Amino acid sequence: MVQTIPARDISLYELEEKFGLQLATDINFFPEWTENLPTLADGEQQAIARLKSNYLNLNKHRLMSEEAVKMVVLSPLLDLAGFYQPPFEIETETSVEISAEDESFLVKGNIDVLVIQKRFWVLVIESKSSKFDVMTALPQALAYMLDCPNPAQPTFGLLINGREFVFVKLIQQEHPWYARSDALSIERDSELHQVLSILKRLGELIVLLPADN
Repeated sequence: MVQTIPARDISLYELEEKFGLQLATDINFFPEWTENLPTLADGEQQAIARLKSNYLNLNKHRLMSEEAVKMVVLSPLLDLAGFYQPPFEIETETSVEISAEDESFLVKGNIDVLVIQKRFWVLVIESKSSKFDVMTALPQALAYMLDCPNPAQPTFGLLINGREFVFVKLIQQEHPWYARSDALSIERDSELHQVLSILKRLGELIVLLPADN
């Protein structure tokens, strides 16, 4: 009998047991979030400052909902990173379904935002309300990333709750391996700048990939 579980309820333990997911501890596994990051132009820094001001102003009245986080924080970041322009595309609420090798375990869900370039998934973005710890989205995002249609290439993810950002990298070889960045805070200017720089860097890397990969 097939056991079906919503992606929002999946745990890291279940992903490890059912899909062979493993955490990579090699610091060289995920250099993209720290190395060769582009410097932000003055206009980009001003836009980031405005984004932060908007977040702080709205969040002091009440904790921001998931939809507000997408509108106030996530959407401007994706725009600044260039993901609304060719060769990228945006999909929302994309259905995902993954099954264990013995097909006894099925995970279903919908990705909040998916940035794609050809058939390569650039970012699987899972957003939560600012009242939730950003790491609560990690198992759900990894489940979606496991359904990448082009497992020969790495997949990158972004977890966001408005206040914090965590980047994730997944590589599927004999077993799927993943690593994550530190949590970067919107309240520290250098870290918020780093978030945009990472997004821009990932966009650069994807464009440089051979078209048939």
